[in-house]
Amino acid sequence: MASEIEVRVEKFNNLKNAGKNPFEITKFDQTHHTDEAKVLYDELEAQLLGDRPEVDVEGLEEQEARAKKKADYEERRAIMDAKPINVSVAGRMMFKRVMGKASFMSLRDLKGNIQVYVARDAIGEEPYADFKKSDVGDIYGVEGYLFRTMTGEISVHANKITLLSKSLQPLPEKFHGLTDTEIRYRQRYTDLICNPEVKDTFVKRSQIIKEIRNFLDTRNFMEVETPMLVSNAGGAAARPFETHYNALDEDVKLRISLELYLKRLIVGGLERVYEIGRVFRNEGVDTRHNPEFTLMELYQAYTDYEGMMELTESMFRYLAQKVLGTTKFMYGDIELDFGKPFERMTMNDAIKKYAGIDFDTVKSDEEAKALAKEHHIEFEDRHTKGDIVNLFFEEFCEKNLIQPTFIMDHPLAISPLTKRKPNDPEKVERFELFINTWEMCNAYSELNDPIDQRERFAAQDAAFEAGDEEANHTDEDFLNALEIGMPPTGGIGYGIDRLVMLLTNSASIRDVLLFPTLKSIN
Repeated sequence: MASEIEVRVEKFNNLKNAGKNPFEITKFDQTHHTDEAKVLYDELEAQLLGDRPEVDVEGLEEQEARAKKKADYEERRAIMDAKPINVSVAGRMMFKRVMGKASFMSLRDLKGNIQVYVARDAIGEEPYADFKKSDVGDIYGVEGYLFRTMTGEISVHANKITLLSKSLQPLPEKFHGLTDTEIRYRQRYTDLICNPEVKDTFVKRSQIIKEIRNFLDTRNFMEVETPMLVSNAGGAAARPFETHYNALDEDVKLRISLELYLKRLIVGGLERVYEIGRVFRNEGVDTRHNPEFTLMELYQAYTDYEGMMELTESMFRYLAQKVLGTTKFMYGDIELDFGKPFERMTMNDAIKKYAGIDFDTVKSDEEAKALAKEHHIEFEDRHTKGDIVNLFFEEFCEKNLIQPTFIMDHPLAISPLTKRKPNDPEKVERFELFINTWEMCNAYSELNDPIDQRERFAAQDAAFEAGDEEANHTDEDFLNALEIGMPPTGGIGYGIDRLVMLLTNSASIRDVLLFPTLKSIN
């Protein structure tokens, strides 16, 4: 017995031998999407039938009531058909029901589904015979006019149908949806066909990025592009991917951050710049991490991390309102509120609140390590007090940060590119925004002192030699740029994928990446 694929291939071969190869068709003039067609019909119906009362069948016998409803429908249909709305729609056939000389199919395009009435007398005997042999998944172009069925569904009465592409493989689980997570991620094209809510997520992702650009446009930011292949992958604590550039016979890395090149542009006098682009980090995969992900970084001259806090809070509130229509929304069973002022808390105050330890009173690395041992916090010999502070924050605080909260004033030891606080040189002017326990962005008053920056790079080189594979390395060209002179600058990096997760109520980063990283199938 032939498989379904073999049956479909045979149908295609029969079409091809009959001179009806759908793959030879190069275009179809699509005049409307399904949602546009339905809106047009609703508007015309309101115009022509708006004052017409509903038929009253109260007290009538069932047969008489049915006849009266039919007569009323036919009168309404005649009024509407007198001013037909002609459309050409195209999409994938998701359902077909053949009933002798007339059939129905459901056509799905980018904007939704619409029912199509296909009658032999309207399209012709031979095209109708071919249609009866069609398969769910085939792609059709339909020319016809709109009408409403007796059951109330706006439909297309087909005058002509054209098979535009033959589907040689059946859709999984017919049209009821694709539920196997592994297949969904590996075959995103099938996932998009079978699960309309997945398509909606990625439409919304596109809208989010568009609105980010709109917001930054109002603040006179300039969008730029910087290199992905770099000799020195700096700007973040992460292990890079490495490759070889054959033409130059030189080892290079994929960027882990956008920071150092964007700061060069601030030096060059481009006062407000941003980039939205892919970065690559050689790390594990989980619900919030993917080795390649979308990062946005922006830099603004003549401001500091306070300015970045104002910009961030304003932008997040703007995005929620534009994309969701509200500043209060649900993520899972948690209501998040972007309408209220975002809470602000120093890292040390957060640790004091959630762990009961005041690191402002801890004076040495040894004392910090003793506290770590006492609280079962794992650390390495090379770690300083600043590293221990960060470990305590990760262990005790992050899980409590649900509503938008700026965590400020990080230890110097974990912030090699950030300005010191003038009144507390062990800390820097830095913040991270946490929402739903997630780090959403990371911002600094940018270090623009080239002498201090060289010393910080030297400390990072030493950390790398001591075993920290995520440490930064000295970047001589960047130091040269700082020596030319960089103005006081505020900078920030946003994880776009996590932001999309929040605003689309998605449980995993893989749900907001069209093609997430997966282990190859041998």
